[in-house]
Amino acid sequence: MATKTKTESYAIIGLGGKQYVVREGERLLVDRLGTDEGKTFHPDVLFLGGNGDGQLAPKTQVTARVVGHVLGEKVRIGKYRPKTGYRKHTGFRARLSQIEIESIGSGAKRSTVAAKEKEAPAAKEAAAQPPRGYADFTVAEITEKSKRWKPEQLEAALAYERAHAERKGAIAALTSALAAKEEK
Repeated sequence: MATKTKTESYAIIGLGGKQYVVREGERLLVDRLGTDEGKTFHPDVLFLGGNGDGQLAPKTQVTARVVGHVLGEKVRIGKYRPKTGYRKHTGFRARLSQIEIESIGSGAKRSTVAAKEKEAPAAKEAAAQPPRGYADFTVAEITEKSKRWKPEQLEAALAYERAHAERKGAIAALTSALAAKEEK
């Protein structure tokens, strides 16, 4: 009888316009970051998975530490035109940062979100109404106007989208606006 092995949790993070699959304790080279050596930072988490399940745009965070700033391997570039004697050689070394993933899914952000949810669930349910005329908004209008809405309105609009319209662009705009509000 085969036993089920526990798989390690992983996350997909976005750094410098690229996506990386990371696990705790892993080191990787990324494009040069503005963070100093030895400092920690929290990259954008796009996906959280492990143990056979996954979560798109999770509310958890990944903590990474900059180990050092290094130069990549030398890339040599040669140009040649036949019969003219033209030969030109140049090269470059990419500026990179080496980071180490310290933790996935733990941190103060999770505890503050849980504390806010416990705080006043009855008040949120009473005020949980999408903005007036929301059903008639286009995706472009939702993207523009959602930046000014309260978190309760964003959550109500997101629930409406998932229940009725299921417009991917609107759902993405609402989740990003909600994440921006929670970071503040």
